[in-house]
Amino acid sequence: MKLIDPIVQFQDEIRAIRRDIHAHPELRFEEHRTADVVASRLEAWGIPVVRGLGGTGVVGTIRGTRGGPGGGSSRAIGLRADMDALPVQEANAFEHRSRHEGKMHACGHDGHTAMLLGAARHLSRHRDFDGTVQLIFQPAEEGGAGARRMIQDGLFERFPVDAVFGMHNWPGLKVGQFGLRPGPLMASSNEFEIVVHGRGAHAALPYLGIDPIVVASHLVQAFQTIVSRTVKPIDPAVVSVTQIHAGHATNVIPESATLKGTVRTFTLDVLDLVEQSMRTIVQTLPEAFGARGEMRFHRSYPPTINHEREAAFAADVLAEVVGEHNVDRAVEPVMGAEDFSFMLQAKPGAYIFIGNGEGEHRAQGHGLGPCTLHNPSYDFNDDLIPIGATAWVRMVERFLEA
Repeated sequence: MKLIDPIVQFQDEIRAIRRDIHAHPELRFEEHRTADVVASRLEAWGIPVVRGLGGTGVVGTIRGTRGGPGGGSSRAIGLRADMDALPVQEANAFEHRSRHEGKMHACGHDGHTAMLLGAARHLSRHRDFDGTVQLIFQPAEEGGAGARRMIQDGLFERFPVDAVFGMHNWPGLKVGQFGLRPGPLMASSNEFEIVVHGRGAHAALPYLGIDPIVVASHLVQAFQTIVSRTVKPIDPAVVSVTQIHAGHATNVIPESATLKGTVRTFTLDVLDLVEQSMRTIVQTLPEAFGARGEMRFHRSYPPTINHEREAAFAADVLAEVVGEHNVDRAVEPVMGAEDFSFMLQAKPGAYIFIGNGEGEHRAQGHGLGPCTLHNPSYDFNDDLIPIGATAWVRMVERFLEA
């Protein structure tokens, strides 16, 4: 592994920042303290900062010195880290555990921010590249579509880039390993809510009513045929009903039943097919029982689709850092979602997984659960800081070579 020595030497400083952010988690669009920490560090390192994009986003700009004052390349690269935490009660008891009840950095965004800050610190002092680096610290990845908000606020008009890259820690992938692939890497995230309108009755006299729970049960079964009989077997899709709400008494057939759940696909074409199929089923199946169905379908995040050239570029650079054998260029896609997808719709780029290990790094006092994402016993592995920061710096240097 070829880490950059100065980054290794100051990693304790960046680790302290990471643990401070972990101890003070902030939910989506509430990242005021975190943004203060990020902006103050960037400014202390001589990096101009703009705040407020997407609500609480921060963008720092570093210009290379190769090419001379007023000259040089107009080429630019964007590097993105997310800053928000989750509404999770932390089970860990180590010193840097969350100080705020019901809030926790259970997905490692504190570590993503730290890795990009580590790269920023080094790049601010070693600017021997030809072009510009845009450091994008994004709010509200967890369900708030902060990436889209930043774009709507003029992110790429005010801070132009030729390509943009993001990185996420991945538990189960060994420390010192990376994973990525061209094409779909993460799925689209979509939510639905269906209301079945029946007719209430005494539960002992069901023939006098129209039972919406029975209809809802048939809908659940029918939705599974979309994946098994409508979508091509080679096109992954998930339709999961995760909630059914109906009734208040054991002897009453309710007037209505509500179903909620999620749909995940790797392409928008498959998503269109699934949504239309669900709408057809919701419209027609309840009618066979004398009931009526209505559906609300919300598209949250599109699939995260890496651009082929940028994914190959990133993989080549990562191989220089950790060795080709530690870079999985065809990592298995996952049905989780990521709002970096909006940035990849706007600009060429790639999203990268960096191995977080199995959890052995956690200090004494960690929770009894596994060190997996969105788990109350999770903690980011600080050993990733110099690896991720080195990877970011090398990508900048290669992308902005004269």
